[in-house]
Formats: sequence, structure tokens, C-alpha cells
Amino acid sequence: MSRPTARVLTLLELLQSGGTRTVAELADRLGVDERTVRRYADHLLDLDVPVESVRGRYGGYRLAPGYRLPPLMLSDDEALAVLLGLVAGRRLGLATEAATAGETAAAKIRRVLPARLRARLDTVLDTLALTAPGGAEPAAPDSAVLLTLADAVRHHRPVAFRHTAAGGRATVRTLHPYGLVVHSGRWYVTGALVPGGEDRTFRLDRVAEARTLPGSFSPPAGVDPAERVLTGFATARYRYEVVLRIAGSVEEVRTRLPASVAVVTNPPAARDGEPTDPDDPAGWLRVELHVERLDWLPGVLAALDLPFAVERPAELRDLVAALAGRLHRSALRDPW
Repeated sequence: MSRPTARVLTLLELLQSGGTRTVAELADRLGVDERTVRRYADHLLDLDVPVESVRGRYGGYRLAPGYRLPPLMLSDDEALAVLLGLVAGRRLGLATEAATAGETAAAKIRRVLPARLRARLDTVLDTLALTAPGGAEPAAPDSAVLLTLADAVRHHRPVAFRHTAAGGRATVRTLHPYGLVVHSGRWYVTGALVPGGEDRTFRLDRVAEARTLPGSFSPPAGVDPAERVLTGFATARYRYEVVLRIAGSVEEVRTRLPASVAVVTNPPAARDGEPTDPDDPAGWLRVELHVERLDWLPGVLAALDLPFAVERPAELRDLVAALAGRLHRSALRDPW
């Protein structure tokens, strides 16, 4: 902590002790001149601390009568980290009996934040979507980038930023951002590129120098940023395009093939609320995946324990048949 900042906090502590402190007394306690004391008092006012100036022979500074400032001083990064931790725990189901305590703690922190910072943090929380947690190593975005993108999402403003791809190539992108999403420990912004309108999703730890641009845009009606990000993962370009037909419910399929892996479509023949008829392939779910390798899929399909058919590729049929043969031989093998 720099010496001027430390002295401002010391001034706050002196005023919290109660009563009116003369400028001369404060200057002596802080080891500065009276002009500097007045500047420090202005710093506290900028932080929304209700410092009053008292005129007269015994004048000086005091805190507003009846006001007790809690002893909590947080930087922008600290406040953002605390509130996001509380909100993420609640939204991801990590809070049980402590859920109410988490909500009240977040409310208390928000009350003592300066109005400027409180509004910016509310923007982040209002524009954030969270998917199920995963095992990826957390990759924290830059706070300034996160706050800028959240503001652009809320106010439907274009944003420009520098993006570094996985291979190291840096480009400047302009985006109409629809929302922020946290998935498996990573932050993403999803929206439409300008110009062209191509749907794109970017990892925030690869984004730098974000700034909002003049103008505004209208996002598509009913847009779901989290669904867009997960669908983007499931439809990314990989070596194999896999299409399956599965006799079961969407919930059953999702136990082994989550939204970030597969796109599940109800066929027109299926009717809401009615179970799938395993003897009527016209009512089976259509499941599409894009994968780099096929060798893990036969075991997943076996674990689903549902009737299925492979539309493509033919290599997957061979792998399923090979697994079935190995299981059959194991089932008939005598123990020794």
C-alpha cells in the first residue's frame, strides 16, 4: 500500500472514532500539512464516505451523524472476486444450509461499496451465465476486460478487442456481445462478429484491450448465451461427424452426452410427454456429435443402456461390433 493511500485510510480510522477533528489535529496525526488533509478528505468523498466539513473556530472534519462505516475496504478486483465467488457457489449448487448466509453476505458487501463500483459489479452479475462445473484448469480473465464486456452486453453496445488464438496469432475483433458464460472454469463471451454477423465465442483469458464503441445493436429475441456456448462446443469442427438414433429421453441421453458434447433433437414424430417407443424408430432421438476420435464412443453408448443405431460414420459401427464381440467373449469365458 502506498504512503498516501495508507494516510487516507488512517484519516478514515480517525474520523470513525467519533466527534469532529480539527484540520490542525489531523495534519499533526498524519504528518502532513493542512492542505494535504483537505485533499485526503476529498479522496474519501470520492469513495462515497460521508465526510462533513465543519466551519468555525473548532471546525474541521467528521463523519455524517448516525453513520457507521463498516471496516471493509475492497479494491475493484477484490470486490469482484468476493461477489463472484458467492454468486457462483449459489448458482452452481455449492451452497446448502449456508445459502441464506451467502445471500446476506453478498448484500452486506454491496451496501458498503461505492455506487460507481456497485453498478459495475451488478452489470457483471446480470450478464453472467454459469453452466455445470468441470475439470478444466481455471483461467481468470482481466478484470478491466470483464467489466467492459459486461457493460457492452447490458447496454447492447458494440465492443472491440484484441484476441490471441491458440496458435498465438493476434487479431482485432469487433463483436455484438450477447452474454458472458462461465463453463468448466473458463470465461467466454458470445455474440455476432461485425461485419458479417457470424456467430462466434471467445475465451476471455485470450482477450485484451477491450473497449466499447459508439452505437448500439438489437440482440436476437430469446437468445440464450449459455446454450450458444455449449452448442458451439458440440458442433465444433473435428475429424468425425457422428449421427446416432437413440430410443430414450433427452434426460437419459444427457447423463452420458452433455450439451457441450452432443446436440440432441426430438424428431417430428415424437410427441411431448409420451415415452419413446423402442419399436418405432421414427420416434427415436437424433444425436449429433463432432469428435476427433471414435474409440471412446462405444463404451459410452453401452453405458447408456438404450437401443440405438449408428447413421454415420461406418467406422463407428465396426468399433461397436468389436466391443460387443469382446464383451460376448468375456461373458462366455470360464474363470480360472
